[in-house]
Amino acid sequence: MTYKQTIEYLYSLLPVFHRIGAKAFKADLSNTIKLCEYLGNPQNKFKSIHIAGTNGKGSTSHYIAAILQSAGYKTGLYTSPHLKDYTERFRINGKSIQKANIIAFVKKHKSIIEELKPSFFELSVAIAFDYFAKQGVDIAVIEVGLGGRLDSTNVITPELSVITNIGFDHTDILGDTLSKIAFEKAGIIKPNVPVVVSERHIETDTVFKDKAKECKSPIFFAEDNFQISEKGENNLKLIVEAINNNSDRKIFESQLIGKYQLKNLAGVLQAVEILKTLNYDISDYAIHKGISEVVTLTGLKGRWQILSQQPLTICDTAHNEHGLSIVLKQISRLEVKRKYFILGFVKDKNVEEILKLFPKDAEYVFCEADTPRSMSTENLIEIAQLNNISGYSILNVNDALKKVNKLASKDDLIYIGGSTFVVAGLNKL
Repeated sequence: MTYKQTIEYLYSLLPVFHRIGAKAFKADLSNTIKLCEYLGNPQNKFKSIHIAGTNGKGSTSHYIAAILQSAGYKTGLYTSPHLKDYTERFRINGKSIQKANIIAFVKKHKSIIEELKPSFFELSVAIAFDYFAKQGVDIAVIEVGLGGRLDSTNVITPELSVITNIGFDHTDILGDTLSKIAFEKAGIIKPNVPVVVSERHIETDTVFKDKAKECKSPIFFAEDNFQISEKGENNLKLIVEAINNNSDRKIFESQLIGKYQLKNLAGVLQAVEILKTLNYDISDYAIHKGISEVVTLTGLKGRWQILSQQPLTICDTAHNEHGLSIVLKQISRLEVKRKYFILGFVKDKNVEEILKLFPKDAEYVFCEADTPRSMSTENLIEIAQLNNISGYSILNVNDALKKVNKLASKDDLIYIGGSTFVVAGLNKL
């Protein structure tokens, strides 16, 4: 099979979350355990860091991977979903797995795949573990797909667990309160393994403390130990000041420039401090380099990514109320004339509540993502009108961007987002 045929084969055979949503989520680890046993338990053959959270887990994963890579470690990175190509999910020192590796894995293990019929994500996790073990990584940063407790990645025993923050997302699967969602995320806490919580919240702190106590795991709330503040921007980098409990001040330049990175960086710096106590040799130079070159080192795309300066054109994969509220605060601070939003959403998001966050005095174009889960523009326009937002439909995001580019002046803002899949559809990425 060719690479294209291999991916099409997997899509046709296995339930895929980004296509059918919650139906693809399997609320147990049995398939993953069987796959790992069949492969010789590769997850036990390399060290790892496990990262969960509602928002920020992707950026945090990339920051930590970039820092470890800069410190000289052969670093694996598993994230999901991919934006442009499936190979993006599996990286070592910023380089994606070769397509030939995917073809060979599926060909070699076709019988077990057809016997077990795991979800697409379950199989992806197995590929990641097998690849990292065979390539002999020093350590791998593993991002959960959804939740934590029952996520397929949760068969590892990591060096460190990191939980970024808790917000309302995938409530149909994870629960309808912050404490219920936190319980699922807390499932990645393992016995005697330290855990970092990037953000405190009155409804979730006790959940994490109780789980850490049960597991006899040291717990660190990053907000208690690091104060992170914005000092401006320079050459498209976010300048931040970090002050620890010893009043040590350090200035960092972050290649990720969304203001929400301030919360993520507190967790990242706390995680690095713990890794140092575990005998990881991480210099200040490696920390600065990893943060300032995180996009370049890891190949990260779609996080407050600037596509053009005139007009200022930004895309971002934030896709729930918490993430988008932070993005919109960032946008409100920009000195621009008119604002154009090109938006699309998937059906299982609370779009009515999300659109309440958006400004009424902006221009809107609604599009559809290339996924069966995409919300129709007709439905989206109806919901928007209920929120006193008017706009029109252009189904393809690239066609929408061409249209808006003709309308916008050099002093305007164009924002593309609402769904990871809308951003993924951009040709400019």
